[in-house]
Amino acid sequence: MNINEKLNLIKRNAAEIVGEEELNNLIKKKDYSCYLGTAPTGVPHVGYFVWGLKVADLLRAGFKVKILLADIHAALDNTPWEILEWRYKFYSKIIPLMIKAMGADISKLEFVKGSSFQFSEKYVQDLFKLSSFVSVNDCHRAASEVVKLGDSPKLSGYIYPLMQVLDEEYLNVDMQLGGTDQRKIFVLARERLPQLGYKKRIELMNPLLPGLIGKKMSSSVESSKISLLDNAKTVKKKLNSADFIEGDSDNGVMAFIKYILFTLKKDQGKNFIVERPEKFGGNLIYSDYSSLDKDVKAKKIHPLDLKNTVAKEITFLLGEIEKNRKSLEILFSKAYPQ
Repeated sequence: MNINEKLNLIKRNAAEIVGEEELNNLIKKKDYSCYLGTAPTGVPHVGYFVWGLKVADLLRAGFKVKILLADIHAALDNTPWEILEWRYKFYSKIIPLMIKAMGADISKLEFVKGSSFQFSEKYVQDLFKLSSFVSVNDCHRAASEVVKLGDSPKLSGYIYPLMQVLDEEYLNVDMQLGGTDQRKIFVLARERLPQLGYKKRIELMNPLLPGLIGKKMSSSVESSKISLLDNAKTVKKKLNSADFIEGDSDNGVMAFIKYILFTLKKDQGKNFIVERPEKFGGNLIYSDYSSLDKDVKAKKIHPLDLKNTVAKEITFLLGEIEKNRKSLEILFSKAYPQ
């Protein structure tokens, strides 16, 4: 794979890259690395497929990729300390299976527990130093789209972005991957790390998938998302209830098709097939998203046919998780007690 092919793979479906010229230069080197942080807070859902797919892209492009299972960040974002370890264990079991479903070779990934290095003397000293540079207003702005601050924000919510800034240095990476909701933390990192004598990093952002109901797929809003532990029946039920006005392609179902399914099909050299009974015209075959989008807007496809197709595709992608359902449900019951 040449440099241009690597760059195209890294940048595909990206919402934004802060430090794009730096990325263009980095990829010319022999070794380069990136990390993705996920805090074990809410129940993981299929929106995670977006960054899981990008992790697969980065591995193929030659990146060394680290997955930070950010247990301390989860505690700072209101996960009860008494179940924190169970949340971490649940994530450490299910997240690799999710990434594997996106075509990544998980044997090439390095999984890091946040508390394994975030309590070190040097890290804490740097955290105190950083806190003397950053205003409360800057912390509030950085955390506002990521942390559940509420009407009376806790101090922990303001420590969260400062730690994420430091993680780039302590994980020894060249780039961080995350969603567009983390942009303000990424910018804070680029501005403040040099004040500690550390280099600024490249920030690669994925788009956030719309929810099945409403604008954002959220771990805290059950009806907006399909959880990674949902079975085939539940997946189908949730999709049948998803927002999808005939003739309108601006919804969570179509976004999932565009960013996940078409990308996977392209990598596999397959077409996207909408299955329909012969009495309704039979199957429809698409090699590109724009053709599907055009037919949806022209009302040539009924929303229910697309919902049924996506339900089948998601159930297939959750197959590896389904095989491990028994052990995952044991962990889930302890991580998310009723």
